Amino acid sequence: MKTALLFAAVIVAPLIAATPDASGYRVQQKIPVSGDGGWDYLTVDNASRRLFVSHGTKVDVLDVDSGDVKGSIPDTPGVHGIAVVSPLGRGFISCGKAGVVKVFDLTTLKPVTEVTVGKNPDSIIYDKVSNRIFVANGGSQSLTAISAVDATVAGTIDVGGKPEFQVADGKGHVFLNLEDKNTVLAIDSQKLTITNRWPVEGCEAPGSMAMDRKNRRLFLGCHNQKMAVVDADSGRVIATPPIGDRVDATAYDAKSQLVFNSNGDGTVTVIQQASPDSYTVIDNVATQQGAKTMALDPKTGRLFLSVADYGPLPAATAEQPKPRRPVLAGTFRILVVGK
Repeated sequence: MKTALLFAAVIVAPLIAATPDASGYRVQQKIPVSGDGGWDYLTVDNASRRLFVSHGTKVDVLDVDSGDVKGSIPDTPGVHGIAVVSPLGRGFISCGKAGVVKVFDLTTLKPVTEVTVGKNPDSIIYDKVSNRIFVANGGSQSLTAISAVDATVAGTIDVGGKPEFQVADGKGHVFLNLEDKNTVLAIDSQKLTITNRWPVEGCEAPGSMAMDRKNRRLFLGCHNQKMAVVDADSGRVIATPPIGDRVDATAYDAKSQLVFNSNGDGTVTVIQQASPDSYTVIDNVATQQGAKTMALDPKTGRLFLSVADYGPLPAATAEQPKPRRPVLAGTFRILVVGK
């Protein structure tokens, strides 16, 4: 591990060396979306050209190309993520406060059924090999697999830590990061067994993940302002280029070979992949404070980030010793970042 990290220090440019606007990316558009409440994941469905946005107790649905709001899916308390299975015409929403996954029709946006899972279901993905939906239950430290065909639970895995983000490699494996253990798990999506448990040296509290499936590289956004590049077959840490503060989403564009990390400090760190083992920070695109959740449109390479404006920080109280700045009503919007 130490050898790989020393090598990474040579091939990765420091964060301060990034040239402003070197990537050509900038905020192109701000799309206002009605309604209030918090937010988490966004998902682009390339087949229907729709953007699904978690928002309070609903999911807003936008046209990816025009930005027009096309509808919403209500009654999703504590919504976190959205997984789309276009061939089946179904979508799946993790509802953290309800402890369920809500299934809806992609055409009508109407609810189909609900599936009870673990406590605080959070990230959710689709694995085409097993034809299953995987949902990470943050409150019960488990991963639940659901049949995408009939919405029945195929099994639940105890993961031994706080699960955060997932990716599927298209070859029968799901990778899951454990935020409190600085660890990545490799899971057999058909047998529902953990095949590897890799500590990620140099990465503190991994909170996001993306994958270069062709070259078998995992990209983990870490809360110590690093992005860990991990070999998906061996678990070896290849590089740890610097990123912004409070990362919450990572995306990889196979066309441009760019890796994006959206950070709560109001930046998107853009990293160029020169080869599977060589990475250079080329830009830190200014967005907005708090814009840390993100989705990539694979067709255009544009990024979509959720954000709102905040009011003054309240005074600390016995009941709220660590208060948060309140979200101002009517300010929720989607930032579109592109060239």
